[in-house]
Amino acid sequence: MSDIADSAASGVDDAKPRSATPKGRKPEARPGFFARIATFVRQVVAELKKVVRPTRSELISYTTTVLVFVAIVMAFVLVVDLAVGKATFWIFGG
Repeated sequence: MSDIADSAASGVDDAKPRSATPKGRKPEARPGFFARIATFVRQVVAELKKVVRPTRSELISYTTTVLVFVAIVMAFVLVVDLAVGKATFWIFGG
């Protein structure tokens, strides 16, 4: 058997437990509550500056596409609902 298999079979663990912070280092101080809020707001503003807004024609095109798709889905649900209703009345009488 190999050395790795021997140590695994015997249950010996050569790994040393890791401490939370390395020796000689102090844990980093966490910024205060208001500093974290300020950082969050700065990051939000930076991300919003990257947003590209659609032009008017793109917006109209996207809106039309969504409305047509919703109308198609509504028609499909209506047909399925009516079919299930008719089948229920046919099966159980009414």
